[in-house]
Amino acid sequence: MGSADIVPGVSGGTIALITGIYPHLIEAISKIRFAFLKPLFKGNFRGFVDGVRGEIDFKFLIPLILGIAVAFFTLSIVVSYCMDVHEAVTFSFFLGLILASAVILFKKLEKVNVKHVLFMVIGLILSYIFVNLNPIAANHSLPVLFISGLIAICAMILPGISGSFLLLLLGQYEYMLDALHGLHFTEIIVFILGAIIGILGFSKFLNYMLKHYEEVTMAFLIGVMLGTLDIPITLISNGITFDISGILPCVIAAVVAFVLIFVLETKFDYID
Repeated sequence: MGSADIVPGVSGGTIALITGIYPHLIEAISKIRFAFLKPLFKGNFRGFVDGVRGEIDFKFLIPLILGIAVAFFTLSIVVSYCMDVHEAVTFSFFLGLILASAVILFKKLEKVNVKHVLFMVIGLILSYIFVNLNPIAANHSLPVLFISGLIAICAMILPGISGSFLLLLLGQYEYMLDALHGLHFTEIIVFILGAIIGILGFSKFLNYMLKHYEEVTMAFLIGVMLGTLDIPITLISNGITFDISGILPCVIAAVVAFVLIFVLETKFDYID
């Protein structure tokens, strides 16, 4: 998830979905309501500890957060290199990831009806408009970084919507990538605080939608994924020569990614 969230156009939520942890992730986050702070204010430390254990799924969230953090601080360099030196092949790989994820999500719909198609089209149109917006010129003050983290995290947990691309539109992507490389902890901490507040609020809405309108939500997310394909397709077509030496590596990368997603989906059909 961390590796995917680093890349503009690819969503960590997509990786959570195909590995089978997405519903668990949304539910685990939405359960955090900070009610465990009340006993602490009253001096009831045992009540505080019991409340923390009841609200926070440490067994699930700690390894997940550690994995995302490791990816952010290490693989950001690798991803940046691949995007700079092998852009077309890298985005061909991402194209295969997104296509396969959309297919897997489509398979989860028990029966496709007019309502599902309508929400797919709505999701496709909205995401297509979103990814074709021009980046916003913005400063890099701490309040702006806080708000950027709050907004971007909502996209990061949605399959098909790239939080990194949203940061690109907000004019903060390269700045935060440099902050990670340079370990600028003030900027990183402020951004993370915004992200925590954003994810705690938005996850409750997502959890409600998945529990009460699961198939409609899934149909909408399929459309969102298909709408974001404009990013890798454009970057691939601009970065290759249209001959066998240019097209073949991109096709191979896309096929490998497509197959990889189906292998992952088979291996991680559900994780407790």
